[in-house]
Amino acid sequence: MSLPLLPPAPTGPAPERRAALARRIRWLVAATIAYNIIEAVVAISAGTTASSTALIGFGLDSIIEVSSAAAVAWQFAGSDPEKREKTALRVIAISFFALAGYVSVESVRALLGGAEAAHSTIGIILAAVSLAVMPGLSYAQRRAGRELGSRTAVADSKQTLLCTYLSAVLLIGLVVNSLFGWSWADPIAALVIAAVAIKEGREAWRGDTCCAPPPTAGTAPAASEGCADGCRTK
Repeated sequence: MSLPLLPPAPTGPAPERRAALARRIRWLVAATIAYNIIEAVVAISAGTTASSTALIGFGLDSIIEVSSAAAVAWQFAGSDPEKREKTALRVIAISFFALAGYVSVESVRALLGGAEAAHSTIGIILAAVSLAVMPGLSYAQRRAGRELGSRTAVADSKQTLLCTYLSAVLLIGLVVNSLFGWSWADPIAALVIAAVAIKEGREAWRGDTCCAPPPTAGTAPAASEGCADGCRTK
């Protein structure tokens, strides 16, 4: 006598949990947009005053991060976010490449032209505040995005995490320039920003940003196509 076949166990979050995660992501995206608008205005203004390529690049990254977050907001505003995922990923990737291109050109011009960035107290404070704020936003969105299985939410969280790295690079560059008068530290810091942006842009374009949603108890783990190997632990 053969035993009846059991239906396959679900491998993703329940519909109610998915709806809750989508709402959480929308709130986190809204908070990211609001913070980055303020950050962009302060950074670009302070960077223009101090002739700081790194500070201006940091402000432009904030603008691009707003466009990235807006792409995720647009995706999750639809009735079927998965259908909009590929387009949103392309927007995020292109935003990374645009930032890298601008910052690279301006950094090389500053190095070759001998432009000297002045001390910026506002820039130092802004970099320190961003270094404290951005990791929490990034972690919360990345965790929700991975549980939901959303590549765009994770890609946008990596954009936010990039802002953390850039804050550290910017802070070091501004402090070194202020303490020792090494004006070349500013464009070098900006070039580091550009290099990281290119890396993240390539990953977003390929979709190497997120794993499949974690399986429920008793089911085998499944890997998404194009999934980055280390994403479950990062």
